[in-house]
Amino acid sequence: MFTGIIQAVGRVQSLRDAGGDRRLVITADAGFLHGVQLGDSIATQGVCLTVVELTATSFAADVSGETLAHSTLGSLRSGSEVNLEKALTLSTPLGGHLVSGHVDGVGEVEARWDDARSIRFRLRAPDELARYIAAKGSITVDGISLTVNAIDGARFELNLVPHTLAVTTAKAWQPGVKVNLEVDVIARYLERLLQGGSAVKGGGGVSEELLLRCGFGQR
Repeated sequence: MFTGIIQAVGRVQSLRDAGGDRRLVITADAGFLHGVQLGDSIATQGVCLTVVELTATSFAADVSGETLAHSTLGSLRSGSEVNLEKALTLSTPLGGHLVSGHVDGVGEVEARWDDARSIRFRLRAPDELARYIAAKGSITVDGISLTVNAIDGARFELNLVPHTLAVTTAKAWQPGVKVNLEVDVIARYLERLLQGGSAVKGGGGVSEELLLRCGFGQR
């Protein structure tokens, strides 16, 4: 698990295809890699990757064909910048929100404009993800935990403050740029419960009727 608070921006040093998969070698500041061990997880542009090789200033990770096909990692090139975050520990401040590192879909930046010292963005998500995105809710974009300012169907707006722009790859977002999206995991589990997704015979899951019976929604 991760928090969506970016800890470093790395750079793709090399890519090598092997049997349908791809091995990425990513350079990062030695301070970021301090304490990292083989087998650890590092969120890279929001995708959870496993460290399979390690030096003082770089790590290698294998990316499956599935991940290449359903995220922006397939479009990375040598020299591409990537957001990096080490896995959450019990002592890590939860400054963002709970992020799994499992990309739900690829969105696209549609517009960018100034708003005082911040930058506002409008993005479009795949239609099937729209129901998981809520105004003032959380969403992960290229590994960054962000708050949704407004939503209109599958389009949503974000406001990025100067600090976030300075320490992430979001500073390079322009209309047409593709981004990795991960919706709030709580929204997915809530949908499953409301659909009655119980494996236990006779288990009806959570319904509107049950919530009302338990006092939710009453004033």
